[in-house]
Amino acid sequence: MTNTIEVSLWRGKADGRYQTFSVPQRENQTVLDVVTWVQRNADPTLSYRFACRVGMCGSCAMTVNGRPRWTCRTHTSKVVENGRLEIGPLANLPVIKDLTCDMQAFFEKWQKAKGVFAPSKTKNDPIEKILPGSPPRQAADAAIECINCAVCFAACDTVRWNEDYVGPAALNRAWTLVNDVRDAGNRDRLSAVAAGGGCHACHSHQSCQEHCPKALNPTASIAGLKRRTMQAYIRREL
Repeated sequence: MTNTIEVSLWRGKADGRYQTFSVPQRENQTVLDVVTWVQRNADPTLSYRFACRVGMCGSCAMTVNGRPRWTCRTHTSKVVENGRLEIGPLANLPVIKDLTCDMQAFFEKWQKAKGVFAPSKTKNDPIEKILPGSPPRQAADAAIECINCAVCFAACDTVRWNEDYVGPAALNRAWTLVNDVRDAGNRDRLSAVAAGGGCHACHSHQSCQEHCPKALNPTASIAGLKRRTMQAYIRREL
């Protein structure tokens, strides 16, 4: 521990400020390790959110040097610039305190896009066989690993400009359900994502794809929704 990192952490709410701490630099240290060190050794009032620490839950997402990231999977050696590190809350979400954001708006938009599975059968019906190689299953599989960490939401320019836009995570989820042959809610779902603030509000900047820690491509999912909703409109299903 011969070296230290000058770490600037956001303190307070939206009208807060950055506060600087000197943190020991260690081998294989993550950004979440840095935040935890500050909370345990320098200021126990620091608020932040984390759970699994291994890239499974996504709750530790923060803005690191201007870029939204999972802090538990980001090593300081990859992001420290001239011995300095700036860590803030995710953008496009209300700040509760320090590095903790209010996720309510994010999940409300997820619900607005009808991101809930609507079963077409009951438990008494036979289990439906779905071929893994079928085009709908492959389309769903390509997008299904989202864990709602909100990194794409924080990176999205359209979310920043348009408060009605539901965001890439919600639309990505809708796309997986549109391609699930067991789902019975597609008429309402396509109507929801075709409405104002839905898939057609996306500007296709691909920030969501660039920043997604799971290497998903929400832009491709949104493009799929644009095609599917246009087809439904032409067929007078919307």
